[in-house]
Amino acid sequence: MNSLPILPTISTSFIILSAITVAIGWWQIKQRKIEAHKKTMFLAGVFALIFFIIYASRTIFIGNTAFGGPDNIKIYYTVFLIFHITLATSGAVLGIISIFTGYKNKLSIHRKLGPITSIVWFFTAITGVAVYLLLYVFYHGGETTSVIKAILGI
Repeated sequence: MNSLPILPTISTSFIILSAITVAIGWWQIKQRKIEAHKKTMFLAGVFALIFFIIYASRTIFIGNTAFGGPDNIKIYYTVFLIFHITLATSGAVLGIISIFTGYKNKLSIHRKLGPITSIVWFFTAITGVAVYLLLYVFYHGGETTSVIKAILGI
Protein backbone atom coordinates (compact mmCIF):
# COMPACT_ATOMS: atom_id res chain seq x y z
CA MET A 1 0.00 0.00 0.00
CA ASN A 2 1.40 3.37 -1.00
CA SER A 3 1.20 6.26 1.42
CA LEU A 4 -0.22 9.63 0.49
CA PRO A 5 2.20 12.52 -0.07
CA ILE A 6 2.37 14.65 3.06
CA LEU A 7 2.42 18.23 1.70
CA PRO A 8 -0.48 17.85 -0.77
CA THR A 9 -2.47 16.06 1.94
CA ILE A 10 -1.82 18.83 4.47
CA SER A 11 -2.56 21.63 2.00
CA THR A 12 -5.78 19.97 0.84
CA SER A 13 -6.81 19.59 4.49
CA PHE A 14 -6.42 23.34 4.96
CA ILE A 15 -8.61 24.15 1.98
CA ILE A 16 -11.27 21.82 3.41
CA LEU A 17 -10.98 23.59 6.78
CA SER A 18 -11.35 26.90 4.97
CA ALA A 19 -14.55 25.79 3.24
CA ILE A 20 -15.98 24.43 6.50
CA THR A 21 -15.26 27.69 8.32
CA VAL A 22 -16.82 29.69 5.45
CA ALA A 23 -19.98 27.57 5.86
CA ILE A 24 -19.95 28.18 9.62
CA GLY A 25 -19.42 31.91 9.05
CA TRP A 26 -22.31 32.02 6.60
CA TRP A 27 -24.55 30.34 9.17
CA GLN A 28 -23.35 32.77 11.87
CA ILE A 29 -24.25 35.85 9.85
CA LYS A 30 -27.69 34.39 9.11
CA GLN A 31 -28.07 34.10 12.90
CA ARG A 32 -26.93 37.78 13.22
CA LYS A 33 -23.83 36.72 15.20
CA ILE A 34 -21.71 39.46 13.63
CA GLU A 35 -18.61 39.27 15.86
CA ALA A 36 -18.46 35.47 15.61
CA HIS A 37 -18.93 35.78 11.83
CA LYS A 38 -15.97 38.20 11.57
CA LYS A 39 -13.70 35.89 13.56
CA THR A 40 -14.78 32.77 11.69
CA MET A 41 -14.37 34.33 8.26
CA PHE A 42 -10.95 35.66 9.26
CA LEU A 43 -10.02 32.12 10.32
CA ALA A 44 -11.29 30.82 6.95
CA GLY A 45 -8.96 33.32 5.27
CA VAL A 46 -6.05 32.17 7.45
CA PHE A 47 -6.72 28.54 6.50
CA ALA A 48 -6.80 29.52 2.82
CA LEU A 49 -3.55 31.45 3.21
CA ILE A 50 -1.85 28.49 4.88
CA PHE A 51 -3.01 26.33 1.99
CA PHE A 52 -1.57 28.81 -0.50
CA ILE A 53 1.78 29.08 1.30
CA ILE A 54 2.19 25.29 1.38
CA TYR A 55 1.01 24.92 -2.23
CA ALA A 56 3.21 27.73 -3.58
CA SER A 57 6.27 26.56 -1.61
CA ARG A 58 5.82 23.00 -2.79
CA THR A 59 5.32 24.16 -6.39
CA ILE A 60 8.44 26.35 -6.34
CA PHE A 61 10.81 24.04 -4.48
CA ILE A 62 9.52 20.53 -5.20
CA GLY A 63 7.34 21.00 -8.25
CA ASN A 64 4.02 20.17 -9.76
CA THR A 65 2.88 16.59 -10.08
CA ALA A 66 1.79 15.53 -13.54
CA PHE A 67 -1.38 13.50 -13.98
CA GLY A 68 -0.48 9.83 -13.71
CA GLY A 69 -3.76 8.33 -14.85
CA PRO A 70 -4.60 6.80 -18.22
CA ASP A 71 -3.79 8.86 -21.31
CA ASN A 72 -7.34 8.57 -22.62
CA ILE A 73 -8.70 10.68 -19.71
CA LYS A 74 -5.78 13.10 -19.39
CA ILE A 75 -7.55 15.73 -21.53
CA TYR A 76 -10.59 15.61 -19.23
CA TYR A 77 -8.35 15.98 -16.19
CA THR A 78 -6.58 18.93 -17.81
CA VAL A 79 -9.86 20.72 -18.63
CA PHE A 80 -11.09 20.04 -15.08
CA LEU A 81 -7.81 21.35 -13.65
CA ILE A 82 -8.09 24.56 -15.69
CA PHE A 83 -11.65 24.99 -14.38
CA HIS A 84 -10.40 24.47 -10.81
CA ILE A 85 -7.51 26.93 -11.24
CA THR A 86 -9.91 29.54 -12.64
CA LEU A 87 -12.28 29.02 -9.71
CA ALA A 88 -9.44 29.14 -7.18
CA THR A 89 -8.00 32.35 -8.60
CA SER A 90 -11.44 33.99 -8.76
CA GLY A 91 -12.28 32.73 -5.27
CA ALA A 92 -9.04 34.09 -3.82
CA VAL A 93 -9.62 37.53 -5.33
CA LEU A 94 -13.27 37.55 -4.23
CA GLY A 95 -12.22 36.36 -0.77
CA ILE A 96 -9.71 39.18 -0.33
CA ILE A 97 -12.28 41.74 -1.49
CA SER A 98 -14.97 40.24 0.77
CA ILE A 99 -12.72 40.29 3.84
CA PHE A 100 -11.60 43.85 3.04
CA THR A 101 -15.14 45.18 2.51
CA GLY A 102 -16.35 43.44 5.67
CA TYR A 103 -13.62 44.90 7.86
CA LYS A 104 -13.97 48.36 6.31
CA ASN A 105 -17.74 48.26 6.97
CA LYS A 106 -18.55 48.64 3.28
CA LEU A 107 -21.49 46.42 3.99
CA SER A 108 -23.58 47.18 0.90
CA ILE A 109 -20.79 45.68 -1.22
CA HIS A 110 -19.94 42.99 1.32
CA ARG A 111 -23.53 41.73 1.58
CA LYS A 112 -23.78 41.34 -2.19
CA LEU A 113 -20.33 39.85 -2.69
CA GLY A 114 -20.15 37.54 0.35
CA PRO A 115 -22.65 34.90 -0.79
CA ILE A 116 -21.11 34.81 -4.29
CA THR A 117 -17.64 34.47 -2.79
CA SER A 118 -18.79 31.66 -0.51
CA ILE A 119 -20.35 29.68 -3.35
CA VAL A 120 -17.24 30.11 -5.52
CA TRP A 121 -15.11 29.02 -2.55
CA PHE A 122 -17.22 25.90 -1.93
CA PHE A 123 -16.81 24.86 -5.57
CA THR A 124 -13.09 25.65 -5.37
CA ALA A 125 -12.73 23.38 -2.35
CA ILE A 126 -14.77 20.57 -3.93
CA THR A 127 -12.85 20.70 -7.20
CA GLY A 128 -9.56 20.98 -5.27
CA VAL A 129 -10.34 17.79 -3.38
CA ALA A 130 -11.24 16.13 -6.69
CA VAL A 131 -7.88 17.17 -8.18
CA TYR A 132 -6.11 15.79 -5.09
CA LEU A 133 -8.01 12.49 -5.38
CA LEU A 134 -7.21 12.19 -9.10
CA LEU A 135 -3.52 12.96 -8.57
CA TYR A 136 -2.76 10.96 -5.45
CA VAL A 137 -5.56 8.53 -4.52
CA PHE A 138 -7.25 7.16 -7.65
CA TYR A 139 -4.05 7.23 -9.74
CA HIS A 140 -0.39 7.40 -8.89
CA GLY A 141 1.00 10.86 -9.50
CA GLY A 142 3.18 11.33 -12.53
CA GLU A 143 6.54 13.07 -12.72
CA THR A 144 7.24 16.01 -10.43
CA THR A 145 9.47 18.82 -11.66
CA SER A 146 10.29 21.95 -9.66
CA VAL A 147 9.72 25.39 -11.12
CA ILE A 148 13.28 26.38 -10.23
CA LYS A 149 14.64 23.29 -11.98
CA ALA A 150 12.43 23.87 -15.00
CA ILE A 151 13.44 27.54 -15.33
CA LEU A 152 17.11 27.42 -14.34
CA GLY A 153 17.90 23.88 -15.40
CA ILE A 154 19.47 22.98 -12.02
